[in-house]
Amino acid sequence: MADGMIGAAATLISQRSSDQPVVELCHVDLRFGDKQVLNNVSLSVQPQERLVIVGLSGAGKTTILRLVLGILPPTSGLVRFQGRDLALLSRRELQCARSRIGMVYQDAALLSSLTVRENLALPLREWTNKTRGEIDRVVDEKLALVELRDDGDLLPYELSGGMRKRAGLARALVLDPELILFDEPTAGLDPVISAVIDQLILDLTERSKVTSIVVTHLMDSAFRVATRMAMLHEGVIIQDGTPDEMRHSTNPYVAQFLSGSPEGPMLARSKYHMLSPED
Repeated sequence: MADGMIGAAATLISQRSSDQPVVELCHVDLRFGDKQVLNNVSLSVQPQERLVIVGLSGAGKTTILRLVLGILPPTSGLVRFQGRDLALLSRRELQCARSRIGMVYQDAALLSSLTVRENLALPLREWTNKTRGEIDRVVDEKLALVELRDDGDLLPYELSGGMRKRAGLARALVLDPELILFDEPTAGLDPVISAVIDQLILDLTERSKVTSIVVTHLMDSAFRVATRMAMLHEGVIIQDGTPDEMRHSTNPYVAQFLSGSPEGPMLARSKYHMLSPED
């Protein structure tokens, strides 16, 4: 089964031309009943790009990652990975596609009963036909990349927050994915450790020549990591451009979000805006 999965994943890669986007969202709508979460969202992510999606909490940023993983189907529109419409893939083909995507969760999502080494080895055992010795070598290599080589025998609860983030990143790298998705990779960390994690993301994605999509609401991290940025507001991409273009945006919503000001259109009619007696 592992050999078949590996071969199918390799076929997915070989079918994609080098100048084709790794990920495409084409006019995607997503609704849950009467609630519209995403509205006509179109994005493309080129090879080796680091797209950072920013926006208020609840704007739909993490939902985009779930669409790319094929966990959620769009209500309308297309989601493509490596040129293939995820909605048209069989269950087995979708599993193969997911094997080419690494996911770094906000809380690291390590299995609490397994050591760090065992957490990293698990996808290699499930998805490849590598021997135990080969798995050990891959695990050692990935732990060394995130400076956890001497901490592999620890359980997740024995790690600091920053170490858990690094362990989650190492696990996302074990299958040498073509795409890595980061969900709030520096959330809950102090500024120094956040900068360390950001630099690690930069170093590893550049060294591995991997494409990445990063979801965050922390602007220091966003500007450190991004080659391109997109801002999502109320389910709509309101601006998409380089970090420099975002810094100099004249869009009042973007300008307010980047400045962190409580004054502006973003909270003008929000029930959370406690300064307005009209709300």
